[in-house]
Amino acid sequence: MTNGNEGTAGFTRRGFLGATFAAGALLVAAQSPIRANAAAGDVTLSADGVSIVASPGGRIAIRDGSGVIRMQGSKFQTKDTATGIQVSTGGTPALVALADGTPAIRMDYTMPTAAGTIAVYGLFSISTRHVRLEWHASGSGAFIPDGFLFSRAILSATEPDGYVALTEWKRDTGGGIPFEDAVGVAHTSAWGALHGLLILDRSRQSWTNSTWVHAPGALQSDGTIMSRADFFFSDKRPSAVASIGTAQDLGIEVWTDRTFGLWDSAGQQLTVSAQVANGTAADRAVDLVWWARDFNGTVLASQTVPVVVPTSGTLDHSFTLTAPGSGFIVTEVAAVSGGTEAFARTNLAAIPPRDHPATADSMFGMANYPWLQVPSATAVLDLWQSIGVDRVRIAYDGGPGLPPSAFDTRGMTHNIELQPSLTATAAEATAWASANTATAVAAGAEYFEVGNELNRPFNTGTAAQAYVDKALRPVHDRVVATGASLKLLNNGLAGMDEPWVQNFHAAGGWDLIDGIAFHPGRGNFTPDYVPQDPVDAGANGTYWNFLGGLRRLKALVAQYGPKEIWMTEAYACTKPNAWWYDTYRHAAENVFLSLALAKAEGVRCVCWYQFHDSVLGNPQVANPADAEYHYGLMNRDTSAKPSLLAYANAARLLDRATFVRWLDFADDHNKGLLFDAPDGGFAVLWNRADGYILNADHDPAGSTFPAPELWLDPWPTKTTLVVPATGMSVTRIDCIGQETALASGAGTVALTLDGAPRIYRGLDCSGTQLGA
Repeated sequence: MTNGNEGTAGFTRRGFLGATFAAGALLVAAQSPIRANAAAGDVTLSADGVSIVASPGGRIAIRDGSGVIRMQGSKFQTKDTATGIQVSTGGTPALVALADGTPAIRMDYTMPTAAGTIAVYGLFSISTRHVRLEWHASGSGAFIPDGFLFSRAILSATEPDGYVALTEWKRDTGGGIPFEDAVGVAHTSAWGALHGLLILDRSRQSWTNSTWVHAPGALQSDGTIMSRADFFFSDKRPSAVASIGTAQDLGIEVWTDRTFGLWDSAGQQLTVSAQVANGTAADRAVDLVWWARDFNGTVLASQTVPVVVPTSGTLDHSFTLTAPGSGFIVTEVAAVSGGTEAFARTNLAAIPPRDHPATADSMFGMANYPWLQVPSATAVLDLWQSIGVDRVRIAYDGGPGLPPSAFDTRGMTHNIELQPSLTATAAEATAWASANTATAVAAGAEYFEVGNELNRPFNTGTAAQAYVDKALRPVHDRVVATGASLKLLNNGLAGMDEPWVQNFHAAGGWDLIDGIAFHPGRGNFTPDYVPQDPVDAGANGTYWNFLGGLRRLKALVAQYGPKEIWMTEAYACTKPNAWWYDTYRHAAENVFLSLALAKAEGVRCVCWYQFHDSVLGNPQVANPADAEYHYGLMNRDTSAKPSLLAYANAARLLDRATFVRWLDFADDHNKGLLFDAPDGGFAVLWNRADGYILNADHDPAGSTFPAPELWLDPWPTKTTLVVPATGMSVTRIDCIGQETALASGAGTVALTLDGAPRIYRGLDCSGTQLGA
């Protein structure tokens, strides 16, 4: 959501949400009178649809309009560097008034003696179907506000609690693609048709459970720390509640009727739904402006619909689209009223069907584990297998993601990665090896990757000896002693760290592993870029490349002795409008080409990092400033990126393929790989006339770059290549799997090559030099 010309330049709903939470200005409907009562030690506030009761001992209970308690809690937790975690032991409520005279409840919490001078009080007020909750902490100059929590129990819920990230779409003032930003999170509860939403500016799902809610505090001007949350009873979607709650502007949420936004076949009717929220005090005339555009830039549908959104209310509207046979669609719905615009996007996609299961030696894996299981673990694993994923990097009972049994029942293979310490004593290292080897064996892991990215400082080799002594050798010795049929990988190296591998070999590590693992953390380079020596291991250095690092490692393997090569993380990060990372279109191209190159160079397995955007601790939360939130094949809203289709396309074509050779061309800018396969050979062709550096025209003084929309062709140079054809037609397949028939004549076909890799079936590549 963005604001128009209403005197709010630079203003976001995230900022306003915080300001209104703090000021108590949130509205969800016409405000009702607030009734206050203090009797027998209890203090009660009531308004239409809600009441709150505070009792001696610290208990706060929120009741619905029928007087039924739906949420209650009695404790608050602080954390600081001096006293650690401190939890209140009681509390005394009192009826007070806010600065504007509104009745409120103050709860003075009793803190344990160990808390010293720390003091906490709560301040609670209500309005129609809404409770505002604040906790104020003082008495310490060393608070760790991110460690603040409050206790909460949901009573008699009819379904499990949910966690919903609240976002707004923005158009970048510096140009480039629009992106999502966070405006808060909602912990959601349900009692039949009645829904409860506990909205905070930030809250980690991983630090929240059935009894505690993560409520990070913020430093106030008087030096105190305040945590805040807002509870609503509502029948509206969480994003609409947040929009209406700000009482300021339009909000919009967009979704589709398809799981993961995927369709199966041409002619299907796809429904794109939108809910528009009006937080102002008057009905609002709004134009709903909708369009849908495919990967090639064709506008498939568009429509403008005038509607009226009621005050403090919502309006739902749906658009329909007839699915093409294959491909990828971006859709946007904007709610426009005068100079104000709120908009949202989502994607639709078709994945070419697989006609074979994964092979026994499939190289297609997923790094880490399926930590976001939306809409369900079954749906996620079904999708994994439909795109060709055969291996998960980490699975063990009690670990994150899913247990090994979830993969075993599907015939999927799984490894394990666990992190040792390089500062452990000899006894600690032995104990760690014993316990974690047992975990790996119990998990049924095929490979144990002993640690992750323990090669800092990069490209120096200084950590290799400690790694062998305190991590790898103790594990190897334990595996030998127990007779476990467990294969070992070194810690997946961040970048192909040649000095580390050299020192690792010198320390005796080479003979302890079955495979050598690394993570080609590619920057704004095409995957086939091979930099010249010496490489720069800085944050934006040439060290972070794909093929160059892989070939350096292969040279060491040739020197030291055979080992499988594993890429236990590989990447195509799409951080928006940032030159070091891929645009959405480049990411799809680079996912496919990375996997094709890995197959050609004999890599045993590529575990793609990762499946979904966002991070484990903040699932589905948007953060445009942090690259870690943008490594997924899927978007935050679980719709596909073009990268997902590229991965599926690569797995479908390459899993049963055998690499034949690199192709030779009269024009050195032309590049190609030749593969054979049971369903017929194919060539992967591209051209590097535009160079190996992506986003090359970025401002060298900054990190930003106005990324083009994904349907725009980023390659200016087109090169014609005439090659022999084996029949009357040639099939061209682009990186996301779209097929086009090319007519051949007089035994040849004219191809147009650029920087995007494309697959061709029906070429005669038997000659020694193509295009001569």
